[in-house]
Amino acid sequence: MIKKDLSFHIFEAESLEELSQEEQKLVLLAKEMTQKAYAPYSEFFVGAAVLLENGEVITGSNQENGAYPSGLCAERVAVFAASAMFPGIQMKVIAVSAKTTHLKIEEPVSPCGACRQVLLEYEVLQKAPIRVLLAKDDGKILIVEKVHDLLPLSFSGNDLKKNDPG
Repeated sequence: MIKKDLSFHIFEAESLEELSQEEQKLVLLAKEMTQKAYAPYSEFFVGAAVLLENGEVITGSNQENGAYPSGLCAERVAVFAASAMFPGIQMKVIAVSAKTTHLKIEEPVSPCGACRQVLLEYEVLQKAPIRVLLAKDDGKILIVEKVHDLLPLSFSGNDLKKNDPG
């Protein structure tokens, strides 16, 4: 048996000023989108903003439903809207922010497993990394260079491709 190590790097910024102006705007939009979340059950408000290759920014917020799990996370709202509105245009960066009325958020919130899987689908499809910015209200931001780092040993559409018999 051989032991294999998996590793990746996360960068931490203490404030928005450590990011490019483009990424600062994206984080601010994600934070703004927490105000538009519909989360009457969990009171966990999440916002996301996706920067596309063409300069467009598409935003989203989580949308809950009393019939769990019929709601949708902010990241998927933004990513699916971006893909529907601008098919074939690469996603460069996604910023995510969360707030709540009843819990103390100690660290920037990262995407759930379903959102990671969806983000990875687009990263694989476009054959280019999607940078992930995870922002906390106090200014701390975690930066992940590509979605694949958030989902090691991942499953993607590539695993479903048929073998070429020829």
